[in-house]
Amino acid sequence: MRRLLIFLCLCVASPALAQDGPSFDCGKAESSAEKLICGDAALAALDRRVSDRFAAALAAARGLDVGASQAVDELRAYQRGWIKGRDECWKADDLRACVEAAYLRREGALVAQWLLEEPTGTAFWTCGENPANEVVTTFFDTELPSLRFERGDSVDTGSLQPAASGSKYEGSFGRSIWIKGEEATYREPDPDGTSFECVLRQQQ
Repeated sequence: MRRLLIFLCLCVASPALAQDGPSFDCGKAESSAEKLICGDAALAALDRRVSDRFAAALAAARGLDVGASQAVDELRAYQRGWIKGRDECWKADDLRACVEAAYLRREGALVAQWLLEEPTGTAFWTCGENPANEVVTTFFDTELPSLRFERGDSVDTGSLQPAASGSKYEGSFGRSIWIKGEEATYREPDPDGTSFECVLRQQQ
């Protein structure tokens, strides 16, 4: 009878324990980042959340009318690259802060790129006093606020960064937009890195 009770307790407890852990097998954790996550309930929950976001992004990529296979391959490759970057946090002064920031940025990027949530708003910017030079920013209320950049055929994502005033979002390879009311400074990604002064044309 006692053995039966122990067995039943283990059966009930096992799903709860699995749910509390990260999305990966802690028995195979190798990097300092993975070992930290396995011992930190908040980071483990964040890992599960980003894993769910990634699964939703894969589903969205598979549903594309054109280029679905390539989009899935690129998304998987980028995720592998992101994991490698997360594991580089062992070099940071504060390992936990680095790992948490990596997850929050990745969540924002997945949501903004694949439109996994309803945006909170969209702004259309006219840059360099040229109506043809337009930048569109779409905002998302992720834990670390994020946005989607659109300029011509170029699409990128960015996350909110500390700034002395206004709201500054940084994207890939140096791309950024620093918004102050109805004006903004937009910077192109490297190696060009050209900056434009922009004015708000329309907001939705």
